[in-house]
This record gives sequence, structure tokens and C-alpha cells, in this order.
Amino acid sequence: MVCAGACPELKEATGGTVHLITVGGADTEPIIRKALALGGDEAFRVNADSHDSYFIAAQIADHAKKENYDLILTGKETIDYNGSSIGGMVAELLDLPYVSIAAKLDVNGGTATLNREIEGGEEVVEVTLPVVVSAQKGMAEARIPNMKGIMAARTKPLKVLEPAAADTLTAVVGFELPLQKPV
Repeated sequence: MVCAGACPELKEATGGTVHLITVGGADTEPIIRKALALGGDEAFRVNADSHDSYFIAAQIADHAKKENYDLILTGKETIDYNGSSIGGMVAELLDLPYVSIAAKLDVNGGTATLNREIEGGEEVVEVTLPVVVSAQKGMAEARIPNMKGIMAARTKPLKVLEPAAADTLTAVVGFELPLQKPV
């Protein structure tokens, strides 16, 4: 999903609209509806099931090209496959700057200031919008949707898009549990 928990806070501070996008089947809709309840304005679901990071990034980039976004936020890692590669691929496909693992974000006009935790300290990065940012846990305060947000989310648009033509570069051949360690 493009947009981390920081979206509602950023929207409250600077205005604008929050669009959410995910690539997946209908089973992902409750998650995107929850994000709408937290403050998203509109959601898009690319109707494709894929385990390939490049395919997913290509779908997000294709949509973002059409919408001309100022800021694209992704998670640090996916919760399903822990690939940690979508943000960088989206940035490359859109030819935009990319800042990874940002812990804090401030937007002032056409400039984003990001703080990243690095070994031995903190790094502050400034970048001109548009930009792609992968957000680290802690960028935003965890929220629970209130009843008003939940009810409003039911009527907010969730558009289902057909996937754009894109290559699938990897395939999952199997999953195995590691051998148990001797006790």
C-alpha cells in the first residue's frame, strides 16, 4: 500500500488529499478501508495477485504516473514477504529521488525534510518534491479509527483497477520451515 500511517498527520498539518493504493485481491479491501477510516480520501486497488516486487512496483508506478503525486510513501518492508524493495523500485520507475527508512517527515512548501536513524546518530535529509519515501515504524503515531471515520470510509471511493502490463521477474517455488535445532 502506498502511504504509511503518517498520511493523516501530514494531511492535517499541510492540507491536500491522501490517496491509497494496494496491489492485491478483494481480500485486501478491509485493510484499505481501515486506512480510509484513518483519514485517506480515496483508495485504489490494482486487481492482481503477485509475489513479485517488480510487478507490484510497476503497478504502483503506473498509477502514480497518471496521478502526478507530490509525495509517495511506502512502508519500510512489506508485512507479507519482507522484501523491502518496493519504494526504491517505484522511485526508479518514476525517475524520482528516493529516501529510505525515514523516521520523521516534515513538508514545507515544495521541500521535504526527513530524519533517518543511522548507525551512531541521526541523518537529516532535505529533498525537493516530488519524492518517494519509505517510512520506518515510528514515523507516525499509531491510530485507531473512530466510529465517524469508520462510517465515512464506507462511502469513500475504492476504485478497482485492472493491472498494467508488466513483467514478473521472480516466482515463489516453495516455502519450507527450517530444520529444528537440537535441544
